[in-house]
Amino acid sequence: MGEALKTFVGGAEVEVPNSIPAIRAALPEERREEFDQAINDAGVHEIQAVMRHWMLESVPDPEAEQILDRLAQDEAERRSVA
Repeated sequence: MGEALKTFVGGAEVEVPNSIPAIRAALPEERREEFDQAINDAGVHEIQAVMRHWMLESVPDPEAEQILDRLAQDEAERRSVA
């Protein structure tokens, strides 16, 4: 499998799963079917991008999720005013 991949979450270095079984195991149960479908639908030219996307999905980042939620709320408010 090679060298472990790492990223930073909340200032702490964490390992990122880097195989299909490891990514699947790290995902919440309710996201696994979507992951399976994405992997099964990916062709040779897309599989790396699909894997990268789900690798990062499998590592929870509460700070990033809060920012995305706030941005989505801001956008919803802007659309309701328009």
